[in-house]
Amino acid sequence: MRSNDELSKEELRAELAAAQRRLVELTEQVARNDDKLRRSQKRELRLLQAEDLDALLKALVGGLRASYGLEYVSVVICDPDYDIRHLLMANGTPVESFPNLLMVESLTGLAPQYIALYKPWLGAFAACDHSMICPGASGAKSIAMIPLTHRGKLIGSINLCSDDPDRFTRQHASDFLAHLGIIASFCIENSVNRARLLRSGFTDVLTGWHNRRYLSVRLVEELARARRDQTGLVCLMLDVDRFKRINDTWGHAAGDAVLRELAHRIESQVRASDVAARFGGEEFIVLLPNTEVSSARLLAERIRQAISESPITLPCKDTVTVTVSIGISEVRPKSGDADLKTVGDSLIARADVALYAAKSAGRDRVVVEGMQ
Repeated sequence: MRSNDELSKEELRAELAAAQRRLVELTEQVARNDDKLRRSQKRELRLLQAEDLDALLKALVGGLRASYGLEYVSVVICDPDYDIRHLLMANGTPVESFPNLLMVESLTGLAPQYIALYKPWLGAFAACDHSMICPGASGAKSIAMIPLTHRGKLIGSINLCSDDPDRFTRQHASDFLAHLGIIASFCIENSVNRARLLRSGFTDVLTGWHNRRYLSVRLVEELARARRDQTGLVCLMLDVDRFKRINDTWGHAAGDAVLRELAHRIESQVRASDVAARFGGEEFIVLLPNTEVSSARLLAERIRQAISESPITLPCKDTVTVTVSIGISEVRPKSGDADLKTVGDSLIARADVALYAAKSAGRDRVVVEGMQ
């Protein structure tokens, strides 16, 4: 039989071996956590280094998918006033340019987790719950929904989807994901504010519409798109009939009120994809991408009727009925058209000629170039 001293030594050796194994495990765990921390910091740094809103959205969707090695990543952002969508459109990159980016008017009904998504939610992917926020994640088995917030309010989520059912579970820690959500939320707010500031240089103060400087930039972009897609671009030029009479009778404050109301009525008729700008004075221009002249003429008639069908109330409480004349021109850029600025200048000049024809024919009418 072994003595008590021998048993005690064996127990000590066993405890020492167990402690050594635990130390190895802890060391490995620290190394894994350190590696996770470095990778997490790299992801967050890429978001913080995004130069503009476009770059940030690409980093959120494509960048995170590649970084995590996932099959599918989507980003949902609540944009009820189309503010972010208009900023993207103003930069020439509509929301459709970003795969798996979903801009919605409300989060209600999209996923049950949105009711109380205060921290990352990890668990099994269920088509009945998650297909609306991850429409392309056909083979997903697990999902991590990372909340995006603005001033304490939920505005959407980053959705990481995996075909591995054990990749995201309720048992997994979510500290790194929570921090990623905080950084992403900050970056979105910062990028949107920068885009708004940049856009302010392209905005007409009186009407809130885009100005002539913005139109010059977008005109070349839309012509390049039309040339690439072999489609047409239609230009509507609108001018207020006898606008000087309003200023002379009621003053410039009344004229400003009329221009603001006209911008509102025109905007109510055009599509989000159309480019509308105040060209100068009482002239407005609307560019209609990928639109036939016949459809453009119908739109112009709707605008003309929307403006003239009801009087405008002036600051002095008097009312005035206003009409507009509209000229329409079209261009279909060819592959050999290298100088798109010249093509654009010609498009506007021809719309101006058609507008003059509408004025000469009695005002309050629509004229297509080459037609009376």
